[in-house]
Formats: sequence, structure tokens, C-alpha cells
Amino acid sequence: MNRAALLPLRFALRELRGGLRGFVVFLACIALGVAAIASVGSVSQSMTEGIEREGRAILGGDVAFTLVQRQASAAERAFLESKGAVSEIASVRGMARRADGSDQTLVEVKAVDGAYPLYGSVVTAGGGGLSPAVPLDALADEELFTRLGLKAGDSIGLGAATLRLAGVIATEPDKLATGLGFGPRLLVSRAALDASALVQPGSLVQWGYRVKLPEGVDPGKVVEAAKAAFPDAGWQIRTRDDASPGLRRSIDQFTQYLTLVGLAALVVGGVGVGNAVAAFVERKRGVIATLRSIGAASRFVVALYLTEIMIIAAVGVVIGMVLGALVPVVAIQFLADVLPVGAESGVYPGALATAALYGFVTALAFALLPLGRIPDVAPASLFRDSSGIERGRARLGFLAGALGSGAVLAGLAVLLAYDRRIALIFVGAIAAAFIVLRLVGWLVTVAARHAPRIPLLPLRYAVGNLHRPGALTYSVMLSLGLGLALIVTLALIDGSLQRQLKSSMPDNGPSFFFLDVQKDAIAPFTTFLAEKAPGAAIESVPMLRGRITRVNDVPSDQVKPSADSAWVLQGDRGVTFSATLPKNSRLVEGTWWPDGQTGEPLVSIEAGVARGLGLKLGDTITVNVLGRQITAKIANLRQVDWESLAINFVLVFSPSTFAGAPYSVLTTLALPGAPDPSHEAALMRDVGKAFPTVTAIRVREALDRVSSILEQLMVAIRAASSVALAAAVLVLAGALAAGLQGRLRDTVVLKTLGATRRQLLLAFGFEYGLLGLAAAIFGVGVGSLAAFAVVAGVMKQSFTFSALEAVLAALVAVLLTVLLGLAGTWRLLGRKAAPYLRNL
Repeated sequence: MNRAALLPLRFALRELRGGLRGFVVFLACIALGVAAIASVGSVSQSMTEGIEREGRAILGGDVAFTLVQRQASAAERAFLESKGAVSEIASVRGMARRADGSDQTLVEVKAVDGAYPLYGSVVTAGGGGLSPAVPLDALADEELFTRLGLKAGDSIGLGAATLRLAGVIATEPDKLATGLGFGPRLLVSRAALDASALVQPGSLVQWGYRVKLPEGVDPGKVVEAAKAAFPDAGWQIRTRDDASPGLRRSIDQFTQYLTLVGLAALVVGGVGVGNAVAAFVERKRGVIATLRSIGAASRFVVALYLTEIMIIAAVGVVIGMVLGALVPVVAIQFLADVLPVGAESGVYPGALATAALYGFVTALAFALLPLGRIPDVAPASLFRDSSGIERGRARLGFLAGALGSGAVLAGLAVLLAYDRRIALIFVGAIAAAFIVLRLVGWLVTVAARHAPRIPLLPLRYAVGNLHRPGALTYSVMLSLGLGLALIVTLALIDGSLQRQLKSSMPDNGPSFFFLDVQKDAIAPFTTFLAEKAPGAAIESVPMLRGRITRVNDVPSDQVKPSADSAWVLQGDRGVTFSATLPKNSRLVEGTWWPDGQTGEPLVSIEAGVARGLGLKLGDTITVNVLGRQITAKIANLRQVDWESLAINFVLVFSPSTFAGAPYSVLTTLALPGAPDPSHEAALMRDVGKAFPTVTAIRVREALDRVSSILEQLMVAIRAASSVALAAAVLVLAGALAAGLQGRLRDTVVLKTLGATRRQLLLAFGFEYGLLGLAAAIFGVGVGSLAAFAVVAGVMKQSFTFSALEAVLAALVAVLLTVLLGLAGTWRLLGRKAAPYLRNL
């Protein structure tokens, strides 16, 4: 290689022998951002590999077939058994009762046969397990023992059966495959399920068939053969290669959100990079002028210091990669009991390389513009005193390089994202925030410049400092504004969702949902509820389960729905039929079918879902119910009030569609007056004794469980957002520290003219307070708008503004700015003026 080409590197390495003075914030910002992204990526990749590694155990077999409300036919079962060993599993909800009937709770019942599990093993605390010799034994999650105050060996009632709790489930290999419900797991034998009488015609039961294939057999070919042999079976099929698509999707989505938060921290840190490079160029002004005076071209000097900056960035990146590799090791150890799959500690080069790439591109993007000031340093500056490099317009080449690097950073964020639409919104929001921050900084300087004369001297001096040359206004706004906006956004989203969950019980909403009420028992059940809860509102509708298989003759797996309607095509849905328009629904298009309608099946679909699937009146939708493919024409569209929590369905069919089909009844009970937990608990006990096969779900408990899950998710998001706040604090501290050296001369002159320490502290305190207030106004304003866009636009929920969170964020911004600013100013004011006056 040409020795001249290596000359900037040789000079850079020689300069770096003097240490990294002035680059502490630079290193911290790069390391923090890279560590955040690398940590998230490593944990995500560890969990994803865990799913792939444990695919068979998670799924419970090489291939899994799931049917709703019906068992496999003899022909279907024979086909599965011809492919390998088969295990049959039934999943249903039920009520587990103490033997004395004093308490009960909702449980997720899983009935297994003798072949279960095909892969992995059920581990119990203290040993023990299910045995064919003791068919009425059961295993349960520890949560069930805690809720009902039981211990191993105690008895519980389940439906019409009495079971003995043989032990506590420590590990259930295929728990993810059967889904996570609202109650603890109760693992029983098929004999126990039969004895409970929970499964009746029309009961909401899910039948799963796990197949263990011989070695070398391709699961994909088995799936193709099953679809060809039984095209109308209506079963949902998964293979070991996609054992838990819902979990994988959740991991990908959560990883993206946390990565974007980490990238936000890195971008905030980029402001610190820019500040540090600008201060570095200012310190090197004499060296730059000397190099220029002995013939060094400005291009060489820029290459020298760009090389030096990127070497320092590499140090920060390496620190971040090391932290990013170590944090998951610690996190996985502490969170082993919380993570849904086994995640193994390890080094994941892909995640580390991605984080490193983000770090280098960020450093380059924010360093180029300050380095672009180097050509403005003339050799003649050696012979005249100057307080700094005169600032002019950014040179086109450096501006283009900075914008190009920013575009690469944005491109990486979008290309590597799970949901590119979300990533594009994020990139646009960051770009807009920088523009608005510059605008706000300009507005602050203009307002300060045109402010009327203020009688109070310290305040007048503070306002003057906001628009003076070299003011801290832009640095503080960029340093604090973006991080604060992110914190406010997350706080308001969290608060809005939590408040909505807590207030989502409408005054006239149901207190209970009762599942699996048999149609021949609905009359006595309704009479029983009316006697036990006088004045309560009782509603009942027929209910079946079905899976959408075709949309206008297009297979459902080939349909491309909108993001907010995709859930309708994932798995089975509750469906009903009705001769009249359901309550809490309003027709928005079309007409309701006449009473006694016969002929072709008709369906009413929720209007938002119809839009998401691209459906209109007259289109068709095919649903597999009880193994039958039913194609119905869309007769009308409804708008549904989901927030009422009343009985609502996406699909409502004409009554003739399911004539003669077995079904169960879904019943709701809305108690009058204020909630009374003791009355509700007594009602649940009475229902459990009189109708043991009916499952009761207390709405308030279900909402509390959802709120608990949401709180756990927000803990992780808050932890990630704290990284962005830490970056903002680092950058702010760096910006304020960089500005102190420029204040030294002013402070000396003012002290010489008679200014007291108290007056100077007040002046600087007012200045930092005004800057923090301006950043707080931006952060609260932009954060509120962003939170509203996410909650109302993306989540389709009602947004509630919290003044308390906004005020707290504003106070944090002002206090941070004042405290960090005065911490450095106090040391500055302690210096004597004489040594500096001698050098004036």
C-alpha cells in the first residue's frame, strides 16, 4: 500500500499516545448505544435459537394437527398413525374447586393420553407424575396450589369428578404449543377428563394430535399429504420448524421495539459525538494551523482527524460489544424462570456485528460536520488571538457525507426491521425531531434576542447568554430534547393503556362470562342466576368455534390483511348465529336478514375487519366449523362497541346456517350497583356447586391479568428507555462541560468588574433553567403527540393525557439541566481571576 495513504493513520496513532482526554462522553455514548442494541439482539437470537433447538419439544411432536370442537375421524386418525407415533391431547377450560366447596378458580385443563409426551418430559417438583394405574390423579401449576391454599395430596373438584393433586408441574415441555390462558395449568388423564363431563356436544374444546415421525421423514411432505387427503378437515397444522409462530412473532416484534429504543439512544448519543468532535477540533486549532503552515493540505488534516475519531469510535464500539455480549449472560441467568423458552448464553456474532455497524455509522454521521470546520482554520490564526473557529456554512462535501451516513443509518434501521412500516415511522420521527429541535433552538434565540429589557440583572444576563455567539441553546436542545421526548412517549403510552384497562369496566358491563352452558340447560341456568343475583342483567347467545379458511375463494394463508386485522386469520374464532341484530352493534352497510330466513348462508362481519380483509357486501367468506366448510355471503357490515365488554363477535351468521349443529351457550351476567368481591365470590361458589361443568370467568380478574402482563412488558421497555435517558444525560453533561471553558473568560471579566459568586450562580442557574424549560416544552409536546399517534393510530385505543407524567418529565428536564450546569459552574467560580488576567 502507498506509504502516503498510511500517513494519516500513523499521525493519528501518534496523537492518540496522549490519551483520550475530552472523549469520555464520546466513548460512553457510543458504548451505551452499541451495548443496548447488541444486548437486545443477543437475547433475541438466543431465544430464537432456543425455539429452533427445542422445536420438537415445544410443539410436542414433529407435526401437530389441531381441531376445534371435534375429534379426528377414524380415517383421519388412521392417516396420522400411518405416519408415526400419535399422541392425542384435549384442551378445555374448567373450574377447579376445593373439596369443601369454599373456593374455586379458573384452570386451563389439558388431558393427555399414555403416549404423552412424545418429546421431552413432564418434570414435577418432588417427583411423581400421572400414572395409568391412578387415572384420577392430576398435576397442576404452583399457582393453583397458591390460589386455593392446597398442597400435594389434596383433592379438588373438576366438573363432575374429584381428582387428587399428585404434584406441582415444574416443567411442561409443550406448554407454549397449547397456549397460555387466563388460569393455571391442570394436567389430567383422558379418563379424568371423561369423568369430569366437561366435554359435551358443542363444548369449546380443542383437540390436538402430535405426530412423531421416523428419522429422515420430511414434515413438509406429511403436511402436503394431509392437505391432499383431507382438504376440508379444517385442522390447523404446524411443524417442528415453526413450533410456536406466535411466540416467534412476539419475540421479533419486541426485539424491534427495543432495538429502535436502543437506536434512539445511539442517535441521542450521536449528538454527544458531534459535541465532542467540535470541542476536539477547537482544542486542536493550533495544531491544525501549524500543519497547514508547513504545507499539509486540508484534505490530509481532515483525513488525519477523521481516522483518529474513527479509532476512538472503534474503542467505544468494542466496549459496547463486550457489554452487549456479557449483559445477556447475566440477564438469561436471572430471567431463566420468566423466559418462555430455554435460552442459552453465548456469543452471537450476527447481533454484535449489527450493533457495531450501527455504532460506526452513527459516529461517522455526527462527526463529519464538526470535522468540516477544519478547512476554515487558516495558518494565519497562529499569529492572532481568537476565541474559536469562525463558523460559516457547512461545506457541501461534508454536509453530503453527513446526510449520506444518516441515510445509511436509516436504511439499516428499515432493512433490518421486522416491521418496516414501524421502522419507517421511527426514522421519519427521528428526522422530524431533529428538524423541530433546530427550529425550537432558533426560536429560543430569536425570542431571547428580542426580549424586553429585564430589570433583574442575573436574569437579563441569562437571557442574553441564550442568543450570544457560542450559546449552549442548540447543544442543550439536541442533547436533552430527543431523550426526554422518548421518555414522555413511553410514559404516556404506559399510563394511557393502564388507565384504560383499569377503567374498561363500563358501568353496565358484564361481571361474569359463563362458558360451555349446554343448550338444554340454559333455561334452568338462567333461572338459577336470576334467583342468586336479583336485578342482574343476563344475556345468552349460542357459540361455536370456527376458523376462516377462505376469503373470496382465496386460501386464508394467501390473504394479505392489514396489520390490525391479521389476528382474525390466526387460529380459530368464536362465531354465533342470530335472527336479530346483536346488542352493542350498529349496521353501517347492508340490511339484516329477515326472520325465518332460509336458503344460502349469510354472514354479518365487523366493518373494520372487513376493511382489513378487503371485503365488501356480496363477497364470500368460508369458515370451517365442526369439520364442515361453510361458505357464506356477506349480507351486511356492523360497527361493534368492543369497549362495552358485552358479548360481541366478528362473525354473526344467519340461523339456518347451523341448523342442527351442536353448540354451547355463552352467558354474561352484569351485577347491579358497585362491585362487591364477596358477593361475586359467593356467586361463583354457588354456580360451581349447582353447575360443575360450567366455566365462570370473572371479568375483573381477567382484566387484572392482562394488566399484569402489560406491566411486565412495560418494565422491559422502561429499562430500554432508561438507556436513552442515560445517553441524554451524558450528552447534556458533555455539552455543558464543553461550554464551561468558553465561559471562563466571561466569568473572570465579570468577577473583576464586581460580580459576586451569588449573582453569577443566579445568572447561570436562570440560563440553565430556561434551557431545560425549553427542552421540557419540546419533549412534552412531541412526546404527547407521539404517544397519541401510537395509542390512537397504531393500537386503535383511546388516548388519555396524563398531566402528572408530563409535569414530572418537565421537572426532571429542568432539574437535570440546572444541576449538571451548576455542578461545573461551581468549580469554575472557585478559580482565582489573577492567573487569567495576566494572560489577557
